[in-house]
Amino acid sequence: MLWTSKLSDMRNDKIINDGAQADIGKNTHSANMVDGENINQKNISGQEELPHRKPVFLLLRIVLIFICSILVLIASVLFILYVVPVLMERSTKNKSELSDNKDLKKDTEYKKQIGLINKDILRLSVKYNAYTSGQSYIVVNTTENRFYLYTNKKLIREGFCSTGSLTMLKTDRGDKVYVFKTPKGKRSIHGKITNPSWNRPDWSFIEEGLPIPPKNSPERYESGVLGNYAMSIGDGYLIHGTIYKRFLGMPVTHGCVRLNDEDLEAVYNTLNIGSKVYIF
Repeated sequence: MLWTSKLSDMRNDKIINDGAQADIGKNTHSANMVDGENINQKNISGQEELPHRKPVFLLLRIVLIFICSILVLIASVLFILYVVPVLMERSTKNKSELSDNKDLKKDTEYKKQIGLINKDILRLSVKYNAYTSGQSYIVVNTTENRFYLYTNKKLIREGFCSTGSLTMLKTDRGDKVYVFKTPKGKRSIHGKITNPSWNRPDWSFIEEGLPIPPKNSPERYESGVLGNYAMSIGDGYLIHGTIYKRFLGMPVTHGCVRLNDEDLEAVYNTLNIGSKVYIF
């Protein structure tokens, strides 16, 4: 009987211990769930705070960029107002000191070089005056495809033009080669005409793959493609208008100088027979 009662007590103790451990496990699980919910709530609240912080960071960045820009602008202005004049003053001072060197002026080689320089200046001045007389003249820059119109050595008009394309054309037999370039150098106006017609040369037919007509054939004459005015500068080259105004400023011609309508009229009315044309 005694050992039976002890055995029942031990069983009761085990049941009690198992129940207590189950309760402890439940409590631990519930505690973990509470902690997890707290962590999730913190993460959610942190994620909610991030979008609110982005405008603040963006505003600070804009303010910093603005401040840096202002500082750079102030530094540039101060450099121009104070540093540049000092540098210029020093350079002019050095030049004046060099020119006022009395020992250098007494040097024979120095005198010789100064004499040669003065002769070159005089020669170039005479040449410049001969090229730029009181008459009107035009200067054509084939590199930039621009023209400059002068009267009494004053620039009165400038603008875009089109010059030679520097392309090459060969006949099918290869017996003739054409290079479409604008002649460079000093030229003059040989003739002036209004409402010109184009007398198509041989290469215009070769270029289109057409048979070449006789010299005086009506097929060679085409109206309305040279504009309202044309000026001859010799060797078959003209200053004339164009129907391809979108190409002005580009080297696309077969050697002539093309201008738009307004510029062509101004050049035609300004230049006379014999007026100089400088092409470079």
